Amino acid sequence: MTAPARTRGSEELIRAEEPVLAHNYHPLPVVVARAEGAWVEDVEGRRYLDMLAGYSALNFGHRHPALIEAAHRQLDRLTLTSRAFHNDRLASFAERLAALTGMDMVLPMNTGAEAVESGIKVARKWAYDVKGVPADRATIVVAADNFHGRTTTIVGFSTDETARSGFGPFTPGFRIVPYNDLAALEEAVDETTAAVLIEPIQGEAGVNIPDDGYLAGVRELTDRAGCLFVADEIQSGLGRTGHTLAVQHESVVPDVVLLGKALGGGIVPVSAVVARREVLSVLHPGEHGSTFGGNPLAAAVGTAVVELLETGEFQRRAAELGVLLREGLERLVGRGVVGFRSRGLWAGVDVDPALGTGRGISERLMREGILVKDTHGSTIRIAPPLTVTAEELQGALGTLEKVLAQGA
Repeated sequence: MTAPARTRGSEELIRAEEPVLAHNYHPLPVVVARAEGAWVEDVEGRRYLDMLAGYSALNFGHRHPALIEAAHRQLDRLTLTSRAFHNDRLASFAERLAALTGMDMVLPMNTGAEAVESGIKVARKWAYDVKGVPADRATIVVAADNFHGRTTTIVGFSTDETARSGFGPFTPGFRIVPYNDLAALEEAVDETTAAVLIEPIQGEAGVNIPDDGYLAGVRELTDRAGCLFVADEIQSGLGRTGHTLAVQHESVVPDVVLLGKALGGGIVPVSAVVARREVLSVLHPGEHGSTFGGNPLAAAVGTAVVELLETGEFQRRAAELGVLLREGLERLVGRGVVGFRSRGLWAGVDVDPALGTGRGISERLMREGILVKDTHGSTIRIAPPLTVTAEELQGALGTLEKVLAQGA
């Protein structure tokens, strides 16, 4: 008889990764083996409340029954055809996603970075074919402190030197202006501008929320300048902030919306460019593609995600529980928290640097059974699944209060 495989513990598994995995991440020292809803369990059976939700990829929690059922059902039928052929799941996915977002057409891709790269290509093609920008002269205006992905084109217009350094030379054609500064944006836009590409809320930068009127100002400016407004809603979209899209807080309709993360339900990578017909119609056969983009499994799961959002339940939960999150953080200001920004179930929390770095606070919370992730300096991000309960959320805030009260 074959001896059963020996189960390796957390410390051994973490050590085993060191020589064989590229060191492009510095994860918290927890090894997740199982998960359900808002909770995960490590290989030793310790339970943790997930207050990060895969950077919004797990908006519906771990293993949401409706999403798991959709995936299982599709796995028994068909998983991949490539776009060389049609498949019976793609039309419904595109129809319902377009209707959910108020757009006309869908370009299905896989990862968030692919959606951004695709959006850049589409904006440039539109500039040449529709706006009449001379060949190879199109520019795209972006915001400082952005995070749109990790490909070489995208990191080329990042202002984060950790993301940029050592990866040049970079693609030209981008102009960087301060976020939340309409005057600077207007100065950067000219007759060569194909698009303004921004995050309605900057996630990686610490959940930076612009002033009221900024998004409406971007819409007005791009209309007046005759260029596209491209909203990267990969983290902020699909219910996270209390609306289907974060731009809806200002009743703004962009020309192009970039989606990812939660669109795959935490099961498969699914992303999309959704846009007005005039914009996406610039693409013709052979000009852009993806072997896995729009595959039947992704379309089935993506459709199930859209079905969950069509009810409005998750948007309402994010809005209602977001009030509890904000009120809980307000009580901690001056008691270890020096400031925070929140919208819906999403917050960037600035901890007093005297109490530790964001990484240090995240490790201390982990030891208390709460998983969050640091960003720059002493800032941590809170973004639980939209399925989290009020009791779980209040418990996590209580644990944060306890950790902060312990001091440095």
